[in-house]
Amino acid sequence: MKKRGILNLPISKTLAELGHTDKLVICDAGLPIPQDVNRIDLALKAGTPKFIEVLKTILDEMVVEKAIFAEEIKEISPELLKEVKEALGDITIEFTSHEEFKKSSQKSKGIIRTGEVTPYANIILISGVDF
Repeated sequence: MKKRGILNLPISKTLAELGHTDKLVICDAGLPIPQDVNRIDLALKAGTPKFIEVLKTILDEMVVEKAIFAEEIKEISPELLKEVKEALGDITIEFTSHEEFKKSSQKSKGIIRTGEVTPYANIILISGVDF
């Protein structure tokens, strides 16, 4: 049995498979997820688990060089954006339209669906390297 870190097998496996510039998405309960993308569904009920909890857990194990959000989060969910920026620290942040975000998320190595119901609680994490 694993002693610490992420216990969820699909998440642990996906993180181990990431290479430089690969994408991993963490999303709210409503983001459309295509059939052919590695879907890791953690949603239990509305609000569980929370987006920020999942993000912080992933950030503990993943080297991230950049994060991408939908532009709409600035106006619709600024409190969440502030909390996420604090969790990201000095990681570069970019914004794109929600439509472009959805297209880009289709090219990810995995999409982790949370139970979050805050609008635009979606992020694309771009994998970095640890050397």
